[in-house]
Amino acid sequence: MSTTISASATTAGGTSALSIVLFAGGFDRVHYALVMASAAAATNRKVTLFFTGRALRALVHEREPGVLGWHDLDPADDGSTPVARDRYFATHGLATFEELLEACVAMGVTVMACEMGLRALGLPPGVSLRADVPVATGGVVTFLNEAPAGGAMLFV
Repeated sequence: MSTTISASATTAGGTSALSIVLFAGGFDRVHYALVMASAAAATNRKVTLFFTGRALRALVHEREPGVLGWHDLDPADDGSTPVARDRYFATHGLATFEELLEACVAMGVTVMACEMGLRALGLPPGVSLRADVPVATGGVVTFLNEAPAGGAMLFV
C-alpha cells in the first residue's frame, strides 16, 4: 500500500503536516497530544494543535477565577490527579506537561483555541489565556481552512 502526500501538505523535509484536535480533557490524552505534536515538529512537520472542549482548560491562565490551568484537566487514565501524574512522569524520566508545551512553542507548533469551545465552557469573553504560549483564537472553519490539504488529522 502506498501513500500519496500532496505538495501542499509537505514541508521542506518532505514530511506531511499534522493537525491535532484536542477535545477530551483527560490529562493523559492532552499530555500525549503534546508528545505527538512535539515529536512531529522535531521531524520537521508543520503542526497545529486545536484546543476545544474540556482540553481548553490547559490554555487558560491559572489566575482566572476558579481555573487552575492544566492542573484543572480531568484525572489521568489511572485516576490520579493531573499534578500527581505529571509528578510521576517527572520522577520516571518522562517529559512533563510544561516541558512538552515549551518544546511545542519553541519548535513553532501553531496553537489554536476554539472560540466556541471557550463559550461552551462558560468562560467569559476575553478570558486570559497563557501568556507564554502564542495562542490564536478561531473557529472550526478557520482550523480546517488552515490545515494543509493531505496532511494527517487526529482527534483526541
